[in-house]
Amino acid sequence: MAEKPTGVTANKSKREFTVTWDSGHTSVYPFGLLRAACPCAQCRGGHENMKSEPDAEVFTRVMEDNLSTRISNIVATGSYALTIVWEDGHDYGIYNWHYLRALCPCDECRAGKQ
Repeated sequence: MAEKPTGVTANKSKREFTVTWDSGHTSVYPFGLLRAACPCAQCRGGHENMKSEPDAEVFTRVMEDNLSTRISNIVATGSYALTIVWEDGHDYGIYNWHYLRALCPCDECRAGKQ
């Protein structure tokens, strides 16, 4: 069974998005990582590049603090995902729970992906 979140917070001053999972694991995502990994077709380069896992290059991509990496709002998308609204107006990415869990940047999770 896929993990589900038990808590979600966004700290704008720290520029961190935190998800606590029902497994007890906590994922802390820098806002820049979330934007670099936006799962929408536009950011992925077309529908043919859509997949359920984030591209490995998003973990090394540096995203500077600007309107495109500042979260304006977070909206629940059904019971399976979140849509992040960025201050530059971009709001096409639907971050489902599986994708967010696979995107966890912690050392333990990254080591398991190599």
